[in-house]
Amino acid sequence: MTSSRIYLDNAATTWPKPEAVYQAVDEYQRRIGCSPGRSTYADALAADRVVLEARLAVARWLRVGQADHVLFAFNGTDALNTALRGMIRPGDHVVTTIADHNSVLRPLRWLAEQYGVRVDYVACDSEGFVELDALRSKLNRATRLVAVNHGSNVTGTLQRLEAIVDVVRRHSSAMVLVDAAQSLGHVPLFPEEIGIDLLAAPGHKGLLGPAGTGILYVRPGLEEELVPLRFGGTGSRSDEDRQPDEWPDRYEPGNPNTPALAGLIKGIEYLEQRGLDDLRAHEVTLTQRLIDGLHAIPGVEVYGPKNAADRVGVVSINVKGLSPHELAAILDGQFHIQVRAGIHCAPLIHRRLGTLERGGAVRFSLGPFNTLEHVEAAIAAVGQIAQHFT
Repeated sequence: MTSSRIYLDNAATTWPKPEAVYQAVDEYQRRIGCSPGRSTYADALAADRVVLEARLAVARWLRVGQADHVLFAFNGTDALNTALRGMIRPGDHVVTTIADHNSVLRPLRWLAEQYGVRVDYVACDSEGFVELDALRSKLNRATRLVAVNHGSNVTGTLQRLEAIVDVVRRHSSAMVLVDAAQSLGHVPLFPEEIGIDLLAAPGHKGLLGPAGTGILYVRPGLEEELVPLRFGGTGSRSDEDRQPDEWPDRYEPGNPNTPALAGLIKGIEYLEQRGLDDLRAHEVTLTQRLIDGLHAIPGVEVYGPKNAADRVGVVSINVKGLSPHELAAILDGQFHIQVRAGIHCAPLIHRRLGTLERGGAVRFSLGPFNTLEHVEAAIAAVGQIAQHFT
């Protein structure tokens, strides 16, 4: 990482990765390089072990008992599609929230248009928290699934999952799907303890793995409910032309991204070695300083909770007199600070914030390798820009 580059776009993908992640990917490509699950020579069995170790590492991080219920996908969006299209049937009723990402909203729109699925959207308050009374009012006996975003990629808001699950359980028989794209690896998240039925996340964000990996955890007991999204060769039951029933083969046809899974193992090992308490404390400290510093600048509007403990390390702003893309371009061009501007694939929460028509907002997102110096540089840069344009 060059000293002139301040990377604050970790909500898109974390960078840099731990050195061991890069080394594991390179070693797999150079030393093993073959497909898992297809052969029995020594290096093929080594490839098998990589996939198994990755599955066990994710299960260990989630504190779930059955590793074969950790399914690998190509990314978080693929994992969400596997859950949504696999669990929802024609004519079903689904509830989601206005805080959710297009990775949930777009599959639901397609299911509504193609299969008559009825979708209700739960409102959020001004800080981005799901309104529990509004959630309660949307639930009924026919509700099949509730999909909720855990950590907003716009406001950073951390939803109170225990309270949401409690409302769903008391007022329906619906399953709960959690989009943990912004929270897994950042905050404690243990689906068996909370009572989550399905949890989807990418491997390249909080888990510090390479791109090209996704995770879907499915609660035991749903084996007959989840229809596979894809079909094809698995290396098992190859004498049959139907998809095998065994988990995880049923949902993982074709070659997995084994080099990336090798890196994902090392990303999770880094998190385990550093410790979730330390990671979270670091994130909260930096996020609180960023929130406070930006709030103090005239002409800057900051979105989401003011208390960093109520959010992940995501802080979005606008500066009076500038469009989001203009602000991001100045930050990059003049200060070498890399952020993301726009709608962030989350149009409904931007509509709630009143930022949709102006093109969204500028998002700063922190990772485990950011420092207080990075945060101070960002605050100072926004201060200089705001002073010039407001």
